[in-house]
Amino acid sequence: MPKQKNRKAIIVLLDNIRSTYNVGAIFRTADAAGVGKIYLCGITPCPPCPKISKVALGAENYVEWEHISSTWRLLEKLYQTGYFIIALEQSSKSKNIFKIRGFKRDKIALILGPEVKGLSSIILKRTALQLEIPMEGKKESLNVAVAFGIAIYQIKSVLFNKGNAI
Repeated sequence: MPKQKNRKAIIVLLDNIRSTYNVGAIFRTADAAGVGKIYLCGITPCPPCPKISKVALGAENYVEWEHISSTWRLLEKLYQTGYFIIALEQSSKSKNIFKIRGFKRDKIALILGPEVKGLSSIILKRTALQLEIPMEGKKESLNVAVAFGIAIYQIKSVLFNKGNAI
């Protein structure tokens, strides 16, 4: 199967995600979705790591990645190089991810944070858009790796299928 032409159009930033299993699952989904690069920021664990490899099933060897200590500095650099920065976060400014119809740019940086505390205000103020997945049950959020899977495919759908009707 040929690789997606727009592989580098979407990058992902993981800000202080502690779980090696979640990181591994995100690598695996990122490979499947054609993500260009993953930035592992702050205390997010990095390969090589047996727990990441156990879940990623080798995807950590195919998706480009880099560890960055300062997330906010990376966000500023990405903004300056033309990335549209999106946070997947529940906040008063969040928009329903399924109601988005387009983006201002074709280069997307999607940032995800820790499950309990979420992304800090320092990070959120550097984003152009905050998206959330609507919750209908008693729980108010999803596991970060599951949320990433939903979000990445929805963002790809909006980014690459503009105007394509069935």
